[in-house]
Amino acid sequence: MNLDRRGFLTSAATAASLAGLAATAAPAAADPGAAPAVVKLPLPDSDRLRVLVTGDAGTGARPQWQVADAMREQHARQPFSFALGLGDNVYEQGPWSDDDAQFSAKFEDPNHDLDFPWLMVQGNHDNSSILPGDGGWLLRGDHEVAYHARSARWFMPSRYYSVRIPQEQPIVEFFVLDLNPIAAYLPPLFAPYWAADGQFMTEQAAWLDRAIDESPAKWKIACTHHPYVNNGPHGNAGEYEGLSIEPIDGRHVKDFFEAHVLGRCQFLLSGHDHSLQVLEPDAASKGTRQIISGAAAKSVHDEPATSGRHTPNEALYQSFSDLGFMVLDLTSSSADLGVFTVDLANGGSTNVFQRRLA
Repeated sequence: MNLDRRGFLTSAATAASLAGLAATAAPAAADPGAAPAVVKLPLPDSDRLRVLVTGDAGTGARPQWQVADAMREQHARQPFSFALGLGDNVYEQGPWSDDDAQFSAKFEDPNHDLDFPWLMVQGNHDNSSILPGDGGWLLRGDHEVAYHARSARWFMPSRYYSVRIPQEQPIVEFFVLDLNPIAAYLPPLFAPYWAADGQFMTEQAAWLDRAIDESPAKWKIACTHHPYVNNGPHGNAGEYEGLSIEPIDGRHVKDFFEAHVLGRCQFLLSGHDHSLQVLEPDAASKGTRQIISGAAAKSVHDEPATSGRHTPNEALYQSFSDLGFMVLDLTSSSADLGVFTVDLANGGSTNVFQRRLA
């Protein structure tokens, strides 16, 4: 949604009854006791990790392939340990089944030879109902959970989950969250299970609090599709799209971050905004740094800026016109971030930002 996004969102608030499509069934989860249909690529067992951070990739179009070509080039130079896919994995409306051909066209084929685990996050486009990206059919995302058993690379054992790497004496734990129920443009007002104070979000919050408290990892990293702060068109949580209409302005997303993530994780990695941003922590974020990597197939250069927003968030780096990805190098004592942009004219990538963040 580009030029007419806000008009759609404003009308969507009054048409939220359509969200009855989001039924109240429990979220799909992989049975930990059941053997997957395929042999999964193993998670790394190392205390030096090179993490590919990418998001909003799943178009299957040429720009996605060109960015993936640049990823392959970097992987050949210095291999990645695994990848994070920060949502919108299957544009424009998500998969129709767990054997949908879109999984091959928009994930497996473009990412050929990037043979390592991909920790995947649910995005709004993965849960579409009436219009692309409306987030109004939350059960659609369950097909992506089920695909975990079909792909060696795709890692999504449930809608939210955590991964410790290495498993024993981890240096990092990733907490993969699903905030789509409280960020949908067609909110599930008549499906209490998905409400901000409903069973899904309540159980997710309790799980997250417990998981962070119990984590022995040096680095604790939350991975979401929707950002907390953002200088791009979608705006900050609590004022998404420049709106003040509950709940599509993301006020419940803001509350969730502030209650359960900020000050407890060093980094919050998100997509959603088709840009590359490395933002500075502030008093409100309690030291948690927001990083946005959502430019693996699209950029926001032709989208209008969010109007009426407060002063832009302080940034170490940001680009709203380039496609690209990020690389996070982790050891037990350091976290280094690189941002790579991709020139679609020649397919080359450039390391435009490199900094030790902690």
